[in-house]
Amino acid sequence: MNVQRLVEIIGSDFYTGVPDSQLKTLCDYLMAEYGIDPKHHIIAANEGNCTALAAGYYLATGKIPVVYMQNSGEGNIINPVASLLNDKVYAVPCVFIIGWRGEPGVHDEPQHIYQGKVTLKLLEDMDISYFVISKDTAENELGRKMNEFREHLAVGRQAAFVIKKGALEFDGKVRYENKNVMIREEIIRHIVEAAGDGVIVSTTGKASRELFEIRESRREGHGRDFLTVGSMGHASSIALGIALQKPEKKIWTIDGDGSALMHMGAMAVIGANAPKNVVHIVINNGAHETVGGMPTVAEKIDLVSIARGCGYQNTVCTDDFDALDMELAAARKREKLSFIEVKCSIGARDNLGRPTTTAKENKDAFMKYLSIR
Repeated sequence: MNVQRLVEIIGSDFYTGVPDSQLKTLCDYLMAEYGIDPKHHIIAANEGNCTALAAGYYLATGKIPVVYMQNSGEGNIINPVASLLNDKVYAVPCVFIIGWRGEPGVHDEPQHIYQGKVTLKLLEDMDISYFVISKDTAENELGRKMNEFREHLAVGRQAAFVIKKGALEFDGKVRYENKNVMIREEIIRHIVEAAGDGVIVSTTGKASRELFEIRESRREGHGRDFLTVGSMGHASSIALGIALQKPEKKIWTIDGDGSALMHMGAMAVIGANAPKNVVHIVINNGAHETVGGMPTVAEKIDLVSIARGCGYQNTVCTDDFDALDMELAAARKREKLSFIEVKCSIGARDNLGRPTTTAKENKDAFMKYLSIR
């Protein structure tokens, strides 16, 4: 189905969401049609943020908003759906468009398997009516279902379209780029060199995939790295939990701008605890690059000042490798909490692989490394 027809059938003129590779056609269409426009389209920090933003739109206009997300974001919307939108509370209507990663019977990455299994059940538990869209869904069938949904929306209930892989099409082309020159995989290679025997907690997406392949190329094994393959936004909190229990070990966190934004409150907790053994590195390309390249707001804010305001004792931004190497070396010697923002280009090599070890194997090797070092 052409994504434009889905948008026309829904009939809303306000979309907010967190990009998803399964919904790349929708995201590209919205960027081509609206770009980032406060009247029509906002990419928010996390899915709960989107849901509350959508509620504000409805309160101000009386019109139906649309929230899009990967199904991993269902967990983030449970609270605002149950305690804000629900028809027994404020009765705020909303349409959700949800990319179905980990659909049962369809091969996917391990972090999506259980989430895919419970996707529809979570919607049922939240009393959200849903309709699954596949490649074979006809426009008239979708139109009939939207008419049914309008009856639910009219009484302050919510509805969801769950999108199977490859269900939506878009002929337009959208190019995502910035003016930065540093390549993320090379940045991570420099971090690995500086970290030495220290441990690394890496964020969701291509950063962890690149870290895995760098270790493979160096024939070093993977025990010193914890690859946060799911749970976007929580790598820095995992690192804090480790650092507080292992104060004698240097803990390096490789974060992304989308991840740091998603649960930015974590920075306040890290800063307040001020672990002297943590180096928090945010590789900032201003994009949700792993799921297609749609923009974040990270290029419009001052992450260094935010980190400083949260209590990080040493904060810096770099945009070239000489400066990065100098800051990494200083952070390695320093016994104070450090924050390094690295400006990065958008893109990765086409043949980037995925970890060949399982998540549990990674966990076991990492815990063993922590216990003997």
